Amino acid sequence: MEILLKGRESSVLSIFHLLQNKIVLWWLLIVNVFGTIYGYYWYGYQLEKTEPHFIPFVPDSPTASLFFCFVLIGFLYKKQNGLMEALAIVTLFKYGVWAVVMNLLTLLLTGYLNPAGYMLMASHAAMAIQGILYAPYYKIKPWHIIAAGLWTIHNDIIDYVFLQYPVYTIIHYYTKEIGYFTFWLSIFSIFILYYFGYKRNRKDLTSF
Repeated sequence: MEILLKGRESSVLSIFHLLQNKIVLWWLLIVNVFGTIYGYYWYGYQLEKTEPHFIPFVPDSPTASLFFCFVLIGFLYKKQNGLMEALAIVTLFKYGVWAVVMNLLTLLLTGYLNPAGYMLMASHAAMAIQGILYAPYYKIKPWHIIAAGLWTIHNDIIDYVFLQYPVYTIIHYYTKEIGYFTFWLSIFSIFILYYFGYKRNRKDLTSF
């Protein structure tokens, strides 16, 4: 048993060491930059019809990955920003899970999901995971949690009160139900931010 525990501890330490590797950080930054650009491109048609004051709140997933790009840049240049880290983890988890659930719902109701839908599920699942993986290194303060929480709840109001939610497949047929689900997903995402990004033991980036 002791050998197994030591082996597990060694594996965890290896993962943390890998996450701190500068090459890994640069690779993640490049992937997220391209993902962010594609995400804003994907929202292009909807943004063309969106009133200017709603635009910052419409492209949910690309804005989440944009936050994480700034987090990675902060890691690379040792200029961390707790607010950006809080915004990143809460939105990456929320919209990562949301996209997976919406695509599964589409598959359940229609019996079909095109290849792009499966690609979106995989990429958004990775989004949700990456924000949590780096949570031990965040320097989040209580007011960052409050600010990020207000942002994500406010975004729900824009989406489901002012009807600026993503234009995707069957969502418009179930707006009330999806809006209700999204609200509670936001609450859970804020808990994820608090637990992984603030409550648990902090670590420093020490590999470079």
